[in-house]
Amino acid sequence: MTSLTASLARGALTSPFKRAGRPDATLPADRLTRPAAPVAPGPLAAYGRICGFTESGPLPLTYPHVLAFPLTMRLMTGHAFPLPVLGLVHTWIEITPHRAATPAEPLELTVYAEKLTPHRRGTEVTMATEARVDGELVWESRSGYLSRHRQAAQAAGPVTVVPPDAGSLPAHAEWRLPGDLGRRYGAVSGDRNPIHLHPLTARLFGFPRAIAHGMWTVARCLAEAGDPSSIRSVRAGFRAPVLLPATVTYAADATGNAFELRGPDGRVHLVGAVTRQTGGSPTG
Repeated sequence: MTSLTASLARGALTSPFKRAGRPDATLPADRLTRPAAPVAPGPLAAYGRICGFTESGPLPLTYPHVLAFPLTMRLMTGHAFPLPVLGLVHTWIEITPHRAATPAEPLELTVYAEKLTPHRRGTEVTMATEARVDGELVWESRSGYLSRHRQAAQAAGPVTVVPPDAGSLPAHAEWRLPGDLGRRYGAVSGDRNPIHLHPLTARLFGFPRAIAHGMWTVARCLAEAGDPSSIRSVRAGFRAPVLLPATVTYAADATGNAFELRGPDGRVHLVGAVTRQTGGSPTG
């Protein structure tokens, strides 16, 4: 098992020596793989509780991302990775489940860095994750992580999903998020980026308070999105950070295929969309 503690320590040591936005920056060609292993029931249950997933059924759509996170951190904190990992902000994710995976199936996980993209606020890296069962690709994702810095010239950010009715979807639920949500989710997921843990560490990276993990917000919304076996793709864009503590509203259209998370002032924090197989519909 890859040591997250070692990766975090390495990231803290290497980040000050990395300069985001170098014109000659290249990504490591490494593809890191974790051999097939069963899903541990205890951590899975803890993850399900904090994100609102049911205790039975297929693996939550977002969980392979969590299982592969130690590999992702190992790659991003390596000397060959060009961006400083401290302060990286998750900006978007696309998930494609090729079929439902069950907790009993041993998953082989692979991660690699796909590309660097200029962003209006810095440089964004796309990280890819793949999950296989007996050699069969059952799940994959692409994620964008932003390293914020000044650009020499104005750059456009990648296109993210923005429903035409963003900000006006019907409200379905209101959630009160405690100030320690980042620490609690970090303990479950292993993502202990300082921007999520405490106001003091978040301020070091320009945030007035700790912010909720983007992966918690999309997971919590997907837990409300109905039958997971009908979902064929998920696209989500993290529009504005959720400063903790917070009260947020989960909103969705009648089909459950477009959703968002917004604050009491109407500010949209997350926009998302799912596509479903023919005949698929939400159950909740």
